[in-house]
Amino acid sequence: MKTITAIEAQKHHAHRFNVYLNGEYAFPVSEQVLVDFTLHKGQELDTTQIEQITAADTTSRAYSQALDYLSHQLRTTQEVQTALRKRAVPPEIIETVCARLKDQHLLDDQEYANSYVRTVARTELKGPRIIRQKLRQRGITATEIDQALLQFPPKQRVANAYTLAQKLTRRYHNKPIRLRQTKVNQGLMTAGFERDTITQTLAQFSPEVDEEHEAVLLQAAAAKVWRRYDRFNQHTRMQKAKQALYRQGFPLDESTFALEDLAAKEEE
Repeated sequence: MKTITAIEAQKHHAHRFNVYLNGEYAFPVSEQVLVDFTLHKGQELDTTQIEQITAADTTSRAYSQALDYLSHQLRTTQEVQTALRKRAVPPEIIETVCARLKDQHLLDDQEYANSYVRTVARTELKGPRIIRQKLRQRGITATEIDQALLQFPPKQRVANAYTLAQKLTRRYHNKPIRLRQTKVNQGLMTAGFERDTITQTLAQFSPEVDEEHEAVLLQAAAAKVWRRYDRFNQHTRMQKAKQALYRQGFPLDESTFALEDLAAKEEE
């Protein structure tokens, strides 16, 4: 048996105390552990009691660390577990702390997923596939994700996809219409929207085609590829230039006319 000979408040940590046994520093405890075990000067402790007290303090410190981690924003169970592991908290203590936080509704993966989906649907142009991927990375189960995605109904998915389609159209305005349409479709897929949503979006999305702008783009591209292949004979040059313009998204017939016009001007 050992006797508590002093209990002193720590200078730099509020609500933390140092416990001395038989005149020597033994271990620190939180204020809560001090109260729970009714620790006081003159109290005798055996080895088992000391182990229980130090384990309780480890749990108390881990719980405080978890609360601090949760104070800034919502977290998932996996994120809290990872944060505590980085602080060298034993696995059994992590399990105890997470169970306590869940009982107090301070840790709720379903609520986290619901909140995440609502936020992304409101502030980002991301589809369900990307959302699902991000939530899986945070340890959210498939069932919880499915439930959370109900916060992002099909009508809103189409509206967000439509907004992204407009944004992509503006980004690729200097590309021919066919390539622009391809870029929009690819962009919607990359953003995580599902095929049904993309189909509905593109059925509604029909940006006006500026024929004059398309003609300017074609003339500039045709002149560039015509110069690029000037080392070839006329037939090969024409074929390579047509292929290059087609790959860039220009219609074959219109490309042919533009190139033939350039060839005629050279002969003049």
